[in-house]
Amino acid sequence: MTDTPENKRNNIVLIIDDETANIIALTNILSPEYDVFAAKNGHDAIILAEKHLPDVVLLDVLMPGMDGYEVISTLKSKENTRDIPVIFITGLDNIDAEKKGLSLGAADYIPKPFSPDIVKLRVQIQIKLVNHIRAIEERDEMERQLNIIRELEAGLIAAKEQAEHNRELAEHSSRAKSEFLARMSHEMLTPMNAIMGLLQLVKMKGLPAGSVDYIEDIDDNAAGLLELISDVLDISGMEYGTLKLTDEPFNVFQMFKEVLDTAKYNASKREQTVVTNIDPAIPASLIGDNKRLKQVIANLLANAVKFTGEKGEIRFDAKMLGEEDNKAKLQIFVEDNGIGISEEQQNGIFTIFEQADGSASRKHGGIGLGLALSKRIVEMMDGDIWIDSELGKGARFTFTCVLRCRG
Repeated sequence: MTDTPENKRNNIVLIIDDETANIIALTNILSPEYDVFAAKNGHDAIILAEKHLPDVVLLDVLMPGMDGYEVISTLKSKENTRDIPVIFITGLDNIDAEKKGLSLGAADYIPKPFSPDIVKLRVQIQIKLVNHIRAIEERDEMERQLNIIRELEAGLIAAKEQAEHNRELAEHSSRAKSEFLARMSHEMLTPMNAIMGLLQLVKMKGLPAGSVDYIEDIDDNAAGLLELISDVLDISGMEYGTLKLTDEPFNVFQMFKEVLDTAKYNASKREQTVVTNIDPAIPASLIGDNKRLKQVIANLLANAVKFTGEKGEIRFDAKMLGEEDNKAKLQIFVEDNGIGISEEQQNGIFTIFEQADGSASRKHGGIGLGLALSKRIVEMMDGDIWIDSELGKGARFTFTCVLRCRG
């Protein structure tokens, strides 16, 4: 990432010298322009170098313990410090010492006693080289990432063109995904409605006894697929911001009856019991989106049936929380004694395309759309939705919603 004025940092210089006077002098020379760190021995110097990754190291040769040659050898042996340029500052005035330092990887030499101007210039040269190399590496990395993005985009475009028969592609990848899902769902919706209509005709005309169960299975699976297609369409609408609520009067208790009758029928196939408790204080007639509220309840009940074992129990509870400004606030929960959900798995349960447990998805079906839709619908009804569950101990989904009162 290229440095901007907001995130640009000063270059860092590490001074390694056992003489305090030299450290003070070099710090005074360099600190106005650079961030300076210092160490008086080789061991501390290696620790500081790995911690701060300086851009330049000024290194004394003659030090007790680890001398400068040992320090540079250690730095050059480590992957994260091997490319740091090292400038030796030494009073040794002979060719052999200079050759040895250069052979170990030193970038430059500054003789003692040192001149402030020489120190500044030698350090500046190395800093400019470091910054230039860093800019090239950042440019190359950006180019590499751009090439990867271009390759991914090219592959995505090719795949979409093949799947959608030369339909125009959206430039934004997430928008292209949503458009594809919406088109696919609409294309599937028409034949699915035809299939379900034909199934109803077949059932009305009567069948041999052995064929009834097969037709019922086909009907159930077709209904499940139709529900999935509708969910995909709703998800597309949600992402585009076209998912809207209607505002019409409806009979709350009639809606409860319809959705509970379906849930009880499905539960009976698994010998499950559905226990209901509906607060009589809830107004019979309210104004809102009957279809969407029913969709949320149906989804929670369907999940409860799906993830509860045979002969299990499912509870449905609806109560009136209060009325204010001619608006009724309801709280509804669906509870089961099924497989439950761990605390870790609960984190993404209301996220689109996520399900609490992939193995559960394979065993029980579903692709994780219903709860994301439910959360969005509940929020549009000025409510909230949450889960209380432990793995192996069932789950309780609770949500609130606000509906207008009639009159």
